[in-house]
Amino acid sequence: MAPPNGYSINSTPLDESEDCEPLIKNDAVPPQCCSTRLNLAFLMLLGFSVVYGLRVNLSVAMVAMVNVTDPKPAKNSSIVHACPLPAGMENDSDTLPQPEGIPQYPWDSETQGWLLGAFFFGYLCTQIPGGYLSGHYGGSIFMGLGVLGTAALTLLTPLAAQMGSYWLFALRAMEGFGEGVTFPAMMAMWARWAPPLERSRLMTLSGSGASFGAFVSLPLTGYICQTLGWPAVFYLCGGAGCVWAIFWFALVSDDPRKHRRISQEEKEYIINSIGPQGTGHGWSLPLLPMLTSIPLWAIIITQMCSNWSYYTLLTSLPTYMNNILHFDLKSNGFLSALPYLGAWMASTLSGVIADSLIERRVFSVTAVRKIFTAISLLVGAALLVAVAYSGCSHILTVTFLTLSSTIGGVSASGVYINQIDIAPRYAGFLLGITNTFGTIPGVVAPIVTGYFTEDHTLAGWRRVFWVAAGINIGGAVIYSLLGSGEMQPWAITEEEAEEERNRSSSIIT
Repeated sequence: MAPPNGYSINSTPLDESEDCEPLIKNDAVPPQCCSTRLNLAFLMLLGFSVVYGLRVNLSVAMVAMVNVTDPKPAKNSSIVHACPLPAGMENDSDTLPQPEGIPQYPWDSETQGWLLGAFFFGYLCTQIPGGYLSGHYGGSIFMGLGVLGTAALTLLTPLAAQMGSYWLFALRAMEGFGEGVTFPAMMAMWARWAPPLERSRLMTLSGSGASFGAFVSLPLTGYICQTLGWPAVFYLCGGAGCVWAIFWFALVSDDPRKHRRISQEEKEYIINSIGPQGTGHGWSLPLLPMLTSIPLWAIIITQMCSNWSYYTLLTSLPTYMNNILHFDLKSNGFLSALPYLGAWMASTLSGVIADSLIERRVFSVTAVRKIFTAISLLVGAALLVAVAYSGCSHILTVTFLTLSSTIGGVSASGVYINQIDIAPRYAGFLLGITNTFGTIPGVVAPIVTGYFTEDHTLAGWRRVFWVAAGINIGGAVIYSLLGSGEMQPWAITEEEAEEERNRSSSIIT
């Protein structure tokens, strides 16, 4: 359905509609530089950097928290190390020294896998409720409390670890419970803040905080672990989240109508370009049409497939760097972070390119979302297979892993923001649904990885990368066949339907 001015951002260059004016004329668009909407995106970037740092720091700290990576030696195996130890490490044990008085724990690979996956058990529970409430009330309060709650709980990590692995599992699950509302809240806010022709760049900039946070957190965690001890990681990261929350609550509002410092020009531009879709969805939802929506199921399945490889690397890459390639903890953190630097840069750049293609009407929204998703998943799968056969080559492994995650960032302008295309008014709730399903790999992938790699062999890790690559390919095929960027009929408001009927009548007349 086209907006009242006759321009549809879903139309292709071949569409011969009688009105071909852009949604908002260029001279009527207030500049993005220093704008309130860009400041919101930057603050969101910092917020997601914090929560992803809180999410992944355990992956690196785990290497320092255990006194032996796996106290149970592989049965019937004379191979102690899959790859040769670097010169000078032949007599080193798997124990990583910590400052005096810092405890370490005898957790085996299975226990580590459960602890790394614990976060996602809680994360699953609050996605849909968080999206629903954010769509009704506005997302700023839920995102702020989500980050603050996760940060506050992170401060208790050393105490929970001392009490036992079950307590740490419960704490990580509670952290996931708090963080689960953040992404749906972000989507609900952008449904009210992001003009249609700026959606890709604003949402990828804010969402890229996930990759940026992993990039900063991984090497920083390794450095802190070796200099101050692993408990300091959780104290410092948790404190950073609490500081961010102060700025968030002081500077952010749910939509431009309520913002105290936005210019009148920018406010009118945002409100007029979004239209009736930029309001809350109320208490009732079209649940049955949502459940039977093929484009929505395409998003769900594709995000699950893409997240399998993402969460595999997010939670298990530091262990691979330590157990197989034998990087020291500082190098481990830095090299584990390189893929996320590439993903951050690629996702941000892809948003600018995607918006440009849509604005210039080179491709429809549907085509843009499918192209970016296919490139991400298919090329990423090929690079994961290359990792599987890189053997003990440090250079090849790091190169292919970095390229795989870099190209994975391109999907940020594809399937990961597709909810706001098909139903802007319900985008927060829909993201809660898709992220709930998309989080399942976060629970399962670390456990499967721990099962495949319990003997710390290259063959086990090769299976990990092959499985991830195959699932990527499946997601690309499904989304290419079933995905859509068109607003769905069940998402159209009565006001929009009435405007369209009036417009159709005037054309006929």
